[in-house]
Amino acid sequence: MRLPDKIVLATANRHKAEEINHILKTILGSAVKTQLLPRPDYLPEIPETGDTFLDNARIKASTIAKATGLPALADDSGISVDALGGQPGVRSSSYAGEHASDADNLQKLLVELGDHPNRGAKFVTVMVLHVDSETEFIAKGEIKGEIVKSPLGNNGFGYDPVFRPEGFQMTFAEMESFQKDEISHRKLALVSLFKQFL
Repeated sequence: MRLPDKIVLATANRHKAEEINHILKTILGSAVKTQLLPRPDYLPEIPETGDTFLDNARIKASTIAKATGLPALADDSGISVDALGGQPGVRSSSYAGEHASDADNLQKLLVELGDHPNRGAKFVTVMVLHVDSETEFIAKGEIKGEIVKSPLGNNGFGYDPVFRPEGFQMTFAEMESFQKDEISHRKLALVSLFKQFL
């Protein structure tokens, strides 16, 4: 199957949309001719009621595709911390409550983890490209690392200030965007997804 000419992004998160666009342009470049369209402002927030990253990505992608009549790309991402039994996982964006800010969620994570010696964690992204009611493409990306004891860096968003990927001395938030995009879970999922068409 050929890659659709136009794909609507299901995310309402400006940071995620910018990251996805940047990754496609810098990593895949001229190999991808698809136009990524922003999610229409008139569409309401989509409840993430699934039990897994895949469930939530599917819900968002199919909802946006049905609303716009165009193929839609959705991701569900989160951080999984070993010592917390995989939490916050699919509840990463609402870990400290339904309307919690990034800072609230990050602070709760640090409090819950405390001084636990096992700081192992991983960022996970599952992407779904919903083409039509019978066709979807799925990809997953993950990167392992550790949770530092206090936030470091001013770039990125979400849990980036406390996540240090394996093999690096900087957190995601201490990296320039191009450095993070080269190794991020979202990049790995995007490349895996689009390579199904290349």
